Amino acid sequence: MQVVRTVAQMRAALPDDAGATIGLVPTMGALHAGHIALVRAARAECTCVVASVFVNPAQFNDAADLTAYPRDEAGDLALAADAGVDYVFAPDASELYRDGHATWVEPSGAADGFEGDLRPGHFRGVATVVLKLFLIVRPDVVYFGQKDAQQVAVVEQLVRDLNVDVEIRVIPTIRDHDGVALSSRNARLSTPDRARAAALPRALDAGTTAHRAGRDPVAAARMLLAGLDVDYVEVADWNGRKTLVVAVRLGGTRLIDNVRLE
Repeated sequence: MQVVRTVAQMRAALPDDAGATIGLVPTMGALHAGHIALVRAARAECTCVVASVFVNPAQFNDAADLTAYPRDEAGDLALAADAGVDYVFAPDASELYRDGHATWVEPSGAADGFEGDLRPGHFRGVATVVLKLFLIVRPDVVYFGQKDAQQVAVVEQLVRDLNVDVEIRVIPTIRDHDGVALSSRNARLSTPDRARAAALPRALDAGTTAHRAGRDPVAAARMLLAGLDVDYVEVADWNGRKTLVVAVRLGGTRLIDNVRLE
């Protein structure tokens, strides 16, 4: 596995074989089993696997959240190598956002509401850095996790609207033994808050059961979240996929989760 730090190095490292297929797994580091599932999916389908490790400052609207975001590059590199990554693209922020940077991708549509409302500028940062990665790595297939369902919808919209020649592959959410979706932010939870986080998957299960029975999935999910600081529990419709989405605050940490209803 090779670690590259600059755009020029990344472009030079990529295979120029016409038969090669490049798979990209974009991450912000603090890798866990959910990221590794994406890498393994890419490894099974592509001849070259690139994982980006970049804590993107442009998608944080809270400086304290950016500072507190977990970072463990040595651990990330070990996990990536073990999973079969060929190249890790790990640039500094100054490499992707050079002095005078003033061009941004401003998504609407799928970016409206939910995380888009609660984190102003978040999806502008996501869309901009994702497009940068597409142009730098030139992947054939890009792998995302279902846990970040709105982000997936925003990227799918970007690809469609800007005619980007790439295929988006969405991998099911990987969950811990208690059903909690794996997330880099879980490491910031206190022991009591980590236990309380198990209410999220239970709420989603209750919502799914209610939906299948013709009842209100939102009301059923909210009952299981009583006592938690809830940002939203709603049904979203992204690209024709009805999705029950949940966001809660546990201590100083926000967790999001979702399940497709159809």
